[in-house]
Amino acid sequence: MTERAHAKVNLVLRVGPSRADGLHPLCSLFAALALHDEVTVTADPSADGDVVDCPGVDGDNLAAAAAAAFRAAVPGVELPPLRIEIEKRIPVAAGLAGGSADAAAVLRAANTLAGGPLGPDELRAVAAGLGSDVPSQVEPAHAVVSGVGERVERVELPPLALVLLPRAEGLSTAAVYAEADRIGRFATDLDPAPLHRLAARARAQADAAPLAAALANDLQPAALALAPELEDGLAALRDAGALAAQVSGSGPTVFGLFADRVAADSAALALAGVDRAAPPIAPPGEPAAAPAPIVTELHAA
Repeated sequence: MTERAHAKVNLVLRVGPSRADGLHPLCSLFAALALHDEVTVTADPSADGDVVDCPGVDGDNLAAAAAAAFRAAVPGVELPPLRIEIEKRIPVAAGLAGGSADAAAVLRAANTLAGGPLGPDELRAVAAGLGSDVPSQVEPAHAVVSGVGERVERVELPPLALVLLPRAEGLSTAAVYAEADRIGRFATDLDPAPLHRLAARARAQADAAPLAAALANDLQPAALALAPELEDGLAALRDAGALAAQVSGSGPTVFGLFADRVAADSAALALAGVDRAAPPIAPPGEPAAAPAPIVTELHAA
């Protein structure tokens, strides 16, 4: 079976100081995007174990951890080895929760192949052990997320067009949080109620303006400290007509909100030639071209 794994951006991300367990509480307004990976999961009884095929991603994959976590959650349920094939469309290590979305897609697929032993809340409980972005992706939709990602409350948002500016080189989430700890400027109020009101107001007005005015990301100062060239992308988006622009999650992708798809398409064409100071990953002396801008809209959940 094939599942779509949708990217997301944090329109608002408030982060509190780390708890005793090292995790940071948060309160965030997640917007699910039409941009998605395709995750195909097939039962393969002849295999020795689960296999993940994800071109372009080396090393451990959160999708494999998701399959293992699902089995641990349903010890009495027989589930053959799985072949997991991921067609990546979401840039890797981009702050768009692509890996988390893939993991959540595997949880959904494994649950279906096993006969549906777990409901959505139980799947989110399994997802919470995989990472703070995974629970919200169990049922891809716009949401207000709080706690350390385990509390997910679905909301509706007006249609939005976005332009994403990925970076040739990823940015470590752990490094961004470590820098945020060093800077030490954390939110003291993580009440999700204002985010519910913001989403409701934007939906009622059918307008991106309230969301653009409210964009906020407590991890942005840390991301910019580690990758100051991201400022170029933010400035380029604003110059291209974005209503507002900010870093997505822990970065390094930056995104801009636009009034409509026509404006976003026009901006992407203009930005395609902008040098966003991508770090070199080509041979020495030959700077890599920045990835092309990505135009997307909100996922019609």
